[in-house]
Amino acid sequence: MEFINQTIYLFHKGGPVMYLLVICSLFVVSIAVERFLYYRSISVNTQTFQQKLQPLLEKQRISEAAHFCEQTPAAIARIALAGLIASQRGSQVESALESAAMLAADRLREHLDDLSMVVTLAPLLGLLGTVIGMINSFSVFNAQAGQPMAITGGVGEALIATATGLSVATLSLVLHRYFSRRVNRLITDIEQTAALVVSYVLIKKTGRRESHEIA
Repeated sequence: MEFINQTIYLFHKGGPVMYLLVICSLFVVSIAVERFLYYRSISVNTQTFQQKLQPLLEKQRISEAAHFCEQTPAAIARIALAGLIASQRGSQVESALESAAMLAADRLREHLDDLSMVVTLAPLLGLLGTVIGMINSFSVFNAQAGQPMAITGGVGEALIATATGLSVATLSLVLHRYFSRRVNRLITDIEQTAALVVSYVLIKKTGRRESHEIA
């Protein structure tokens, strides 16, 4: 209980900027929760998925491969499905895979720029709160006679905003780095899966072309 009271006391001493920093922190937490749940929902063991998909592609069982991808709720499955559908329709497989991969990459990177913005914004808000607090501390109205601690105490309270801003920025930076690394791994998995689909589809097309030439 004492900790909560102390936190509330420091919050009020930090000035009005503290409300903006609280909004920033809640914004960061909401993005973190949304991104974590989203990445978990589209993640799958890439090696296991490719081991199940590859035999179907080797045997040119495209319909079964497409059905398998439809039943797998993962980003790499949607990319592979786009290529397989294009192959069945006689469209450009490479173009379909590239378009699907670009859309998936944009969805994966969504809100990461917002985290990067908070990394820069939070310390600036903290400094703003500190400057405002120091202006108030050095006001002639605060420098009362016989109270030398009036100014120094006010400066100490003004630094609360800076400490809070740096804390929010640090949290945002750590989360941004973590999610960026996860996005990079997912994009690598997407590229590998797309290459797998293209390689076997091209083999199929090459085989058909050679059979027509022989005929």
